[in-house]
Amino acid sequence: MICYGKTASNAISAISYLAEIHETEQPKAGSKEISKNREIPKPLVAKILTILSTGKLVKGTPGPNGGYTLAKEPTEIRLIDIVTLFERLDDKVSCPFGPEWCGDGPICPLHEDMVKLREQTIEFLTRTTLELFTRQPKAYCRIPH
Repeated sequence: MICYGKTASNAISAISYLAEIHETEQPKAGSKEISKNREIPKPLVAKILTILSTGKLVKGTPGPNGGYTLAKEPTEIRLIDIVTLFERLDDKVSCPFGPEWCGDGPICPLHEDMVKLREQTIEFLTRTTLELFTRQPKAYCRIPH
């Protein structure tokens, strides 16, 4: 019940790769490299990088030696900054009983817990920065397909 979708999740994955390589000898990566390392389709990575660039979170350099880098330090980029480029995080909680169940009458039995979960998620996205990806081991857990 996370309050953001797959594209925002893929955006976090793509930009986290740039955070990983941020302080290396080659802190630039193209959509092909990110796609390969994060197992996200290259056209989607290219679209995500364009949006992240428009949002001033990454900057791109064209040409054969080009690529993308973080536009700010990893400590300055919060996950919420990324997610809000791809999702609207409004105050509404989607009711599992269907639209307008909790809005016009009595609230559903899950409402209060879902509100708390949403608030915790927003708080997590707000306090978590890309610095997390610069200090973690590079071998992240992968779930076998």
